[in-house]
Amino acid sequence: MKLVVGLGNPGSEYATTRHNLGFMLIDKLADDAQVTVGRRECSALVGRIQIENVAVKLAKPQTYMNLSGRAVRYWMEKKKIPLERILVIADDIALPLSRIRLRGNGSAAGHNGLRSVSEELQTENYPRLRYGVGNQFPRGMQVEYVLGSWAAEEIPLIKIKNEKAVQIVESFVFMGLERTMNDYNKISITI
Repeated sequence: MKLVVGLGNPGSEYATTRHNLGFMLIDKLADDAQVTVGRRECSALVGRIQIENVAVKLAKPQTYMNLSGRAVRYWMEKKKIPLERILVIADDIALPLSRIRLRGNGSAAGHNGLRSVSEELQTENYPRLRYGVGNQFPRGMQVEYVLGSWAAEEIPLIKIKNEKAVQIVESFVFMGLERTMNDYNKISITI
């Protein structure tokens, strides 16, 4: 089994924000598989899909971003899933909107959700999919930017990018981290 966790914040006021794209991608994976991520267990909404005969637990922590790591640790321990078989999806203001980057380790780079995961797992060595949201905000307005909704002109690119992100998750599940990084990390997504 593999565990795919999308980071975000619960509540309708956050549903369409840049910071919730982890939730958006979990919902897309579930919708594509015609399942629901709706059962609540250990501070997360969870569901299960199959990708190429591999069972995948999908999770959306409901602890708000700053405590996301609790749900990740719980599901890893409950399902006995090793670090290399998890994938955490998060937004990244350091990447332009045209990029998605898969990594096997790395720092939280100021992302509170990734920081929480690293603290709970006591390591930064876990796969993460960093979804570029750009940094088109005035100095000191980072929080407002990531908690803001996508601009109307960004929506067509986001739809294309979400399809590509799902392909990356599916490749990670079936082909593994290294092969997926080689296949996808250099692509730039444009309309």
